[in-house]
Amino acid sequence: MTLDGLSVALRALRLLTTDFGHLPGPDLHVNTIWPGQMELALHDSRLDSLAAFEVWREALGIDPDAVTYGEQGSGCTRVLTACGEFAGATVKLTAFATAPAVVGGAG
Repeated sequence: MTLDGLSVALRALRLLTTDFGHLPGPDLHVNTIWPGQMELALHDSRLDSLAAFEVWREALGIDPDAVTYGEQGSGCTRVLTACGEFAGATVKLTAFATAPAVVGGAG
């Protein structure tokens, strides 16, 4: 695949930068396996990533009912995930945050 094969996701990324450059910066991933998809991941140990996830979810117009919640690391990490469409690309939005008991030192 050529770089042009990723053009849908890259154009959407360019528009995200233009329209939402003021939002918290996520890790970004575009790949040749799913050329029409981009992944935005938010990582923070202070739970800020969950708030950033919500800001991004609203900006992208993803329905709250599309959000899934999970845990990993024996409950030490909370994970929110949602998918939506933006500028013709599928956007997978994910946030990882340390669980409150871990952040506060309890448990």
